[in-house]
Amino acid sequence: MYSRRTHRRTRTGLALVAAALLATACSAHGASTSASSASGASLAALPRATPPALSPYYGQKLSWRECGVPGFQCATMKAPLDYAEPAGGDVRLAVARKKATGPGKRLGSLLVNPGGPGGSAIGYLQQYAGIGYPEEVRARYDMVAVDPRGVARSEPVECLTGPAMDTYTQTDITPDDERETERLVDAYKTFAEGCGAKAPKLLRHVSTVEAARDMDLLRAVLGDERLNYVGASYGTFLGATYAGLFPDRTGRLVLDGAMDPSLPARRLNLEQTAGFETAFRSFAEDCVRQTDCPLGGRGTSPARVGENLSAFFQKLDARPLPTGDAAGRELTESLATTGVIAAMYDEGAWQQLREALGAATKKNDGAGLLALSDSYYERDPNGGYSNLMSANAAVNCLDLPAAFSTPDEVRDALPDFEKASPVFGEGLAWASLTCAYWPVQPSGEPHRIVAAGAAPIIVVGTTRDPATPYRWARALARQLSSGRLLTYDGDGHTAYGRGSTCVDSTINAYLLRGTVPPDGKRCS
Repeated sequence: MYSRRTHRRTRTGLALVAAALLATACSAHGASTSASSASGASLAALPRATPPALSPYYGQKLSWRECGVPGFQCATMKAPLDYAEPAGGDVRLAVARKKATGPGKRLGSLLVNPGGPGGSAIGYLQQYAGIGYPEEVRARYDMVAVDPRGVARSEPVECLTGPAMDTYTQTDITPDDERETERLVDAYKTFAEGCGAKAPKLLRHVSTVEAARDMDLLRAVLGDERLNYVGASYGTFLGATYAGLFPDRTGRLVLDGAMDPSLPARRLNLEQTAGFETAFRSFAEDCVRQTDCPLGGRGTSPARVGENLSAFFQKLDARPLPTGDAAGRELTESLATTGVIAAMYDEGAWQQLREALGAATKKNDGAGLLALSDSYYERDPNGGYSNLMSANAAVNCLDLPAAFSTPDEVRDALPDFEKASPVFGEGLAWASLTCAYWPVQPSGEPHRIVAAGAAPIIVVGTTRDPATPYRWARALARQLSSGRLLTYDGDGHTAYGRGSTCVDSTINAYLLRGTVPPDGKRCS
C-alpha cells in the first residue's frame, strides 16, 4: 500500500501488477530466528548482540553530499545482499536526510516511509515530509529516508520497458472467455519473466524483513540508540516488522494506515476489495449531492451509482474511448478502473473524478481517467514508468504465498469478491493472480507481530480507508504488546497531515514529548 502527499494523495499500487492488492505480511527470509511456519505464529525478535559478520556494516561511515534539492543531503549505505550469508555480496542503498533546523534540543533522527511497497522514501522526504511535516517536528529531528532495496535509487527492480508497461496496464482484467483468460495469464507471465531476467539475485532478497534489518543498520550508522519512525500504508508493516525484530531498539513509532500481517494474501485482497467498496459508497453519496455527478442525480442510491459505473466499464470493455494520447493509447476498462480507484485514496480527488467521468460518459473523452490512471502507475508524459509497480510485485510475491495459483481458483472465488464489491470485485480478484507466476518462491508466511518489550507504538486507522481497511488497524494494535489505537473517523487513505487537528496534535505530542494517547482515542 502506497501513501503519498505530493501532487496527489495516498494510494497503493494495483490492477494488473496486482501488487498492492497482495498486502503483505512479514517475510522471514534472511532471519531464520524470526521465521514462523504457521499462520498465527508470532514474529520473534532477533538476538540483541550484533553478529560479528555484520560488524563492518554496522560500523560504516556515510559520506554525505548535497543532492539537488536545497537543504537535503544524500549518501550511499552498504547492506548485505543476504543477511544469512553477509560475505556473499552487498546491496547499495540510497539514503537522504534534512538536518534538524532548530530551535530546541535535537531528538535524533526520524525515519519516514510512504509505503508501497515500492514507494520512494527519498522522493517522499524531499517532496513532502522534509518540507511539509510540522515545523516543530522538523526543528527537533533530522528527517531521514532510505529507499528500500529494489526501490527507486536503491538498485531498483525493473521488469518491463515503458511501451511494454503500456501494453501490460491495458490488458483486460475481467476476462469473458478462455481466450481472454489466456491473454491475461500471458501478461502476468511476461511481467514476471521480465523481473526474473533483469534481477535474478536481488529478487530473492527484497523481503520486508530484510528491509527492516536495513533500517536497523541505518539507525546504528546515524548514531541513534533507538529508531524513531513514521510509516504510512505498507510502511506500517515495515515499521511493525522492525519492532518485532528489534523491540529493544524501538523508539517512537507511528504506523498510519495500518496493515494486518496475520492474514494470508487471499484474505487481505478480499478485505481490501471491501475497503474500496466502502470508499466508493462514500464517494457515491457525495457525488449525488453535487450538480455535476455523471452517475446519478439527487436521490440516487449508492448501489445505483455503482451499477451505472459498472455499466460504463462494460461499455469500455467492448469499445474503448479515445484519449488524445501521444502514444495512441485508448481508455480501456482496465485503465478506467485504475483511474477510479486512484481517486478513492483522497476525497480531495473526487471532483477531478466527477469531471473525468463526465467527460468520458458525455463527450466520449477518456483523457481525464487516463490521467488519473497514469498518476497511479507513475507514468511520465514521455511514456516512462517509475519502478513502483515492479518493486511492489517483487516484495509482495516474496513476502507471502500467492493468493491464487490458477485461473480456476480465481473463478471459484469470484462470488466472494463480487459480494465484497459489486463494482471492483471481479477485476480485483483477477488482479490477485500475479504472484502465481513469479520466478522466485515466497520466503514468508502470515504471522502476528507482538514486539514484546517495545516502547508504545501509535497505530492509526481511518474508518473509511479504501486501501487499508480500518479493521486492520484494530487488529495490528491488538497484536502489538504496546500498540495504541488512534482512530480517524473520515475518508481517504491514512490520517496524519490530512487536515484533522486532533490527529496531528496527538501524533506531534507523541513525537516531540513522548505523550502517549489513551488506547482507542477517536478523532474526526
